[in-house]
Amino acid sequence: MTAVVFVGPTLTADAVSECLDATILPPVQQGDVYRVTRDKPDAIGIIDGFFEGVPSVWHKEILWAIEQGIPVFGSASMGALRAAELADFGMIGVGRIFEDYHSGVLHDDDEVAVLHGPAELGFPPLSVPMVSVRATVAQAQADGILPPETAAEVLRAAKAMHYRQRVWPDILGRVKDLAGITEFTEWLPEGGIDAKGQDARDMLMRMSEHLNGTPLPLTEPARTERTLVWKGLRARVDGDAPSVDSAVIDEVRLNPKLYARMRERAVLALLSKEDASRQNREPDRDTLLKQMADHRADAGLSRQADLMAWLTANDLSVEGYEAMLADASRIDGTVSARAGKLDAMLLSDLRRTGQYAKLRDRATSKAAIVTPGGKAGADRLRMMMWFFETRLDQEVPDDLESYAGSLGLAGRDALYELIETEFLFCQQGVGPEDTSN
Repeated sequence: MTAVVFVGPTLTADAVSECLDATILPPVQQGDVYRVTRDKPDAIGIIDGFFEGVPSVWHKEILWAIEQGIPVFGSASMGALRAAELADFGMIGVGRIFEDYHSGVLHDDDEVAVLHGPAELGFPPLSVPMVSVRATVAQAQADGILPPETAAEVLRAAKAMHYRQRVWPDILGRVKDLAGITEFTEWLPEGGIDAKGQDARDMLMRMSEHLNGTPLPLTEPARTERTLVWKGLRARVDGDAPSVDSAVIDEVRLNPKLYARMRERAVLALLSKEDASRQNREPDRDTLLKQMADHRADAGLSRQADLMAWLTANDLSVEGYEAMLADASRIDGTVSARAGKLDAMLLSDLRRTGQYAKLRDRATSKAAIVTPGGKAGADRLRMMMWFFETRLDQEVPDDLESYAGSLGLAGRDALYELIETEFLFCQQGVGPEDTSN
């Protein structure tokens, strides 16, 4: 009998081997369950999985494995999350954490998320999961170490922290003056509860019992819909077709200047994602809806049918579209947060690329020609239409305040000032071509 277990920071490989003879693989990510299903193991166990940075395991992969007659167990971390979501479809959840997600006691992914080290070191955990904090505090209360009021404050302090920064010294530092904390600190090294580790071991024992002949509850497997996105994943994993995404990137590489611009934008997106994760600051629903409205307006996708056709043409699911909008929102947030520090970097890059002197001379000429008093008679509507429709070949934006912010300006009045000065300068016979680079 063969078993496969996806595990990382929750248990070491040695700890898994003590409970079950299994092929041990790193934390699961998208495509992994489908990949191992092709080898038809007798059982698949999911403990750990990636939450960010790489695509998470798809529900459909797990359903596919179940449809092939392979029992899939889940516990402790990503396994508990997916098992809670797919219990009605035959995935086997094990442990208290799974039960709490399944019953609705727990909702947030950060309850089981941890920061961990690299694969080369065995994915060592570098933070403590919230579920272990809860279990430890509950045990301390049961042992008479923590009074109820202090226990509640410890949980509140831990939950308020981003999962990457959630470590006991920092948690205790926030509540150090409360009753019972000194005793709790002394009790913690021996009394602390590894909730995820306990549940993971229980799951491995359950898998071992199954492999040794203990029957499982029978559930009629659901048929996995053969959608285009699912077929695309299978093709990528099977190697039956070259990666379309890789081919597209190769096409961009044939235009080195375009590749350089897109690469810088991609780096900004990655840094913005890391920044948002560190600060536990992800775009909310209203922000995503605004991003969607702006994108649909810019792309001419006013009708729902047009949007769906666009998604199909760009090989995007609805979830992928939302992820794209979230990336754009995080970039906007990162740029806005650093607006006051960008000018020096912009000037540095203009000098590096040889554009500074030309723009400096143009700005100096403009200042000499356009005097403050010379702006009084300019027609604002005429200027705006001239700038956007003639110069930029686009419609005047509906939200000029947001447009001004995207240019690093203080607001709409600053945008008017900028355009008015340029309009009057060009009226003196200076052509728009002088602004090109």
